[in-house]
Amino acid sequence: VQLQASGGGLAQPGGLLRLSCAASGRSFSDGVMGWFRLSPEKEREFVATTSWIDGNRYQAYYANSAKGRFRISRDTANTVTLQINALRPDDTAVYYCAAASSSDTYYDSRTYTYWGQGTLVTVSS
Repeated sequence: VQLQASGGGLAQPGGLLRLSCAASGRSFSDGVMGWFRLSPEKEREFVATTSWIDGNRYQAYYANSAKGRFRISRDTANTVTLQINALRPDDTAVYYCAAASSSDTYYDSRTYTYWGQGTLVTVSS
């Protein structure tokens, strides 16, 4: 199983970035796919995740700190996108895509079996 993340880079404060992740090797139609981030100042932090329902329906869950500026979408059972609006310097981090079989503890990184390689987001003027 592989998770391939893309879309990071350098962005200005107030701007927008969209991160994408595609999983291969198994279907996550029974599972959660989402994002964590890691910065020098903080431990690995839950950002948002999605639980696939069926068809094009999914349930999104956000960390309290992510509500409002972050939007996660599950385009297919094996792809997930995170849009970060109104970027701030403290959004600077390596963002990791992660996936697992469904679990109630979706906010806990230990729940996730599969991880992408991480994509660096730098917010700076």
